[in-house]
Amino acid sequence: MSEIPAKATESEDPSDGARTEAAGGAEAVIRPEDVPPGDAMWQSSPPGSIYDYIKVASFSIGPDGLVDQWSLRAEQLFGIAVERAVGMDPIEAFIDPDLQERGQRKMAEILDGREWTGVVPFRMPDTASGERGLQGLAEVYVMPTRTEDGEKAAVCIVVDVRTLRSIETDLAASQAIFGQSPFGFLLIDPDLRVRRANQQFVNTFGGTPDDHRGKGVYDYLQHPEAERVAATLRRVLDTGNSITDMHVTGFVPGSEERRHWSVNLYRVHSGSGRPIGIAWLGLDITARRAAAREAAAARRNLALLNEAGARIGNSLDLETTARELLDVVVPGFCDLATVDLYQGLLAGDETPPGLADGSAELRRVAFASAVSDAPFAGSGDPVAVGAVHHYPFNSLCADALRTARPRRIPAEEGGLVQSTLAVPMVAHDTVVGLAQFARTKGSEPFGDRDRDLAVELAARAAVCIDNARLYRREHERALMLQRSLLPPGDPVASGLDIACRYLPGNSSSDRPSEVGGDWFDVIELPGHRTALVVGDVMGRGLRAAVAMGELRSAVRTLALLDLEPAEVLSALDEIARGLGAPGGVQQATRAARRPREADLSEVYLATCVYAVYDSVTRRCTFANAGHLPPVLVEPGESALMLDVPPGMPLGVGGEPFEEVEVELPEGALLALYTDGLVESRDHPLDEGLQAFVGALTDPSAPLEDVCDHVLNTLDTHHGEDDIALLMARVQGLPADSVGDWTLPREPRSVGKAREYARGQLLSWDLEPLVDTTELLVSELVTNALRYGEGEIRLRLLLDGTLVCEVWDSGLVQPRRRRARDTDEGGRGLQLVGLLSAAWGSRRTPRGKTVWFELPLPDGENGLADPAEALLSLF
Repeated sequence: MSEIPAKATESEDPSDGARTEAAGGAEAVIRPEDVPPGDAMWQSSPPGSIYDYIKVASFSIGPDGLVDQWSLRAEQLFGIAVERAVGMDPIEAFIDPDLQERGQRKMAEILDGREWTGVVPFRMPDTASGERGLQGLAEVYVMPTRTEDGEKAAVCIVVDVRTLRSIETDLAASQAIFGQSPFGFLLIDPDLRVRRANQQFVNTFGGTPDDHRGKGVYDYLQHPEAERVAATLRRVLDTGNSITDMHVTGFVPGSEERRHWSVNLYRVHSGSGRPIGIAWLGLDITARRAAAREAAAARRNLALLNEAGARIGNSLDLETTARELLDVVVPGFCDLATVDLYQGLLAGDETPPGLADGSAELRRVAFASAVSDAPFAGSGDPVAVGAVHHYPFNSLCADALRTARPRRIPAEEGGLVQSTLAVPMVAHDTVVGLAQFARTKGSEPFGDRDRDLAVELAARAAVCIDNARLYRREHERALMLQRSLLPPGDPVASGLDIACRYLPGNSSSDRPSEVGGDWFDVIELPGHRTALVVGDVMGRGLRAAVAMGELRSAVRTLALLDLEPAEVLSALDEIARGLGAPGGVQQATRAARRPREADLSEVYLATCVYAVYDSVTRRCTFANAGHLPPVLVEPGESALMLDVPPGMPLGVGGEPFEEVEVELPEGALLALYTDGLVESRDHPLDEGLQAFVGALTDPSAPLEDVCDHVLNTLDTHHGEDDIALLMARVQGLPADSVGDWTLPREPRSVGKAREYARGQLLSWDLEPLVDTTELLVSELVTNALRYGEGEIRLRLLLDGTLVCEVWDSGLVQPRRRRARDTDEGGRGLQLVGLLSAAWGSRRTPRGKTVWFELPLPDGENGLADPAEALLSLF
């Protein structure tokens, strides 16, 4: 409020009175309703009034038409000090020369006592430096007055028109923004009361704008939220720091839906810079928050599915796959979870039982909890992991299994769980089990989106579990086949102490692997000789196991033909080539002779070492087809690898195999093995071979202990490949267990042979075998005289059985035939076959050997009666 000039200027600040009244404390804010009616006319305008914004000045004109009073406002508006202004002619000082004549007439009228109001263009007086003054436009209100002497004078009130126009524009813009804003707009006074509300705010909270005046935040928000917002408003008012995007939660009248607003706060100042309140701009973001939650849930579900794809199914074990599912969903999707699989599926049945009533036996294979270690109690009594149970027919879990549809299980009164989903695990249209997901009280209940996600997660796990089931079935069958093709029990050989070990590839690995084609065999040969075989079919799985079985059967068949080791491997090579050709061996041989442009047949490759040990001479003959070399440990010596030419693997063809004969000292230790024992990803072959040789330090220890020591010393737990280990300690046939005679080629040799045989058997206390042995020796020596060549050699060998061998230089092998009733001869070999446990013939480097074998009389195996055998021939 501008002052009316008097003789002296009383105040330099038009609001000084109000500030003086508030001295010593915070500036007082005086509301009209707080002022007594009798004192209202004496109250000063509070700071921040309209006069802080518009430029208003006053001065007075004396009877002489000159300025005699000049206010501070005029000094501020016109920029002329009071000393210079007093005594100036306002017409000459502020009016352009072109308008001064008109201005003089108006001045005369004013001094004559007339009021006048109008808009006058003016210019500032020139400065002392000669610069021309600025021009402006002022609205002037002139009121006639009289001096103390009664002379006529005037008081002039001047307003800067440009400032008024600016204020008008600002008010119009402010009104447009306040009234048309899409935001809820509030003006809050320093007492945190609403002074003004726009229509958008009113549309949300109801009523009229006047209804909201004087209300506070506690009238709109619940107590905890209102306290937080009130504290924020006070902080903004005290510090002047703006608040952007403050989230406020509350309710609107007539609705129980929780609403969310984004609020911006900033402090409002008067024209003099004094804080007069707070501006509140609020935007309803309830829909945006809901959309954001939906988008976040979708992103979370997608991330969960991606994680499930990466973590589920890394193992081919059923229980491990179930645990991988729970590792993904707890706690990211639920607080507790279980997986039940059909007991029949775990037992290896062809397909899960899936009874029509949904109450088949299940086993709980996995449980996970983010809040408790107690077993999951989603329905019925708690079931421990590993327990076999079933769901009642009328239960929701049984219904889920029966219909293959997820079911929501209601929460139990007073329980920890508030929401449970029972989701059947379906793979290839077959239910393999049931997964249950539960959320505890305080978590958000399962919705439709959660149900769909649970079905997808369970389906992915079910496919992996079904794949694991199929793999387990194939693996167990291949392993069963492979074990059935290996020697049963502990092999027994003449002149050898045998120990062996076989470890499938998955025996010590957390991740199951396919069975391999490793095998070993111990084959008894005539003459107390033994064939030792170790081989490895390249590749894995059922295919390798089947190929191994075929090669092992072929080895045993070839061994019974008593072929040399190199010949056995050559025949095996042809057989291996035939395994990969549709037409067999002949087709493979023809294909090998043609240029190979595109070989579409399967290729079977294998490595093998074949050794034949003679317990009488303690000599061992080796042949190798691409296999690792045997290891020999002689008594008192370090272990060494035998230098056996490796040859090409079986199935390659085109290369002959070489033989190496080694004499083994008594007590020596021989080891045959496959590459799984000495090679892995972490240990190269050379390092593994050195470790294996170094592990054979005590050949005199029991063989079983030596095998265990080797397996415990080497890295045999990698599970990458099968391991086959065959160890033999040499125990040659004692000299007193061998009878060896050379007979001349004459008829008397038959009698001599019977005498030698009788004498040797009596010395061995085998009198019950004398008659049978004499008869059979007589038949074999007679055949050697009649059909053989060169001198005749008779040898008797005593070990687990009695073996008789007759040697000659003839190459023609004896052939058993059935004699007719009228034939005088041809019954000798028939008699040998009837009276002996086994008989046969084999080629030797200098002819052939015909042999027969008799069991020792131990009271259990009865000997054939020669008389009855002779009669049976007729």
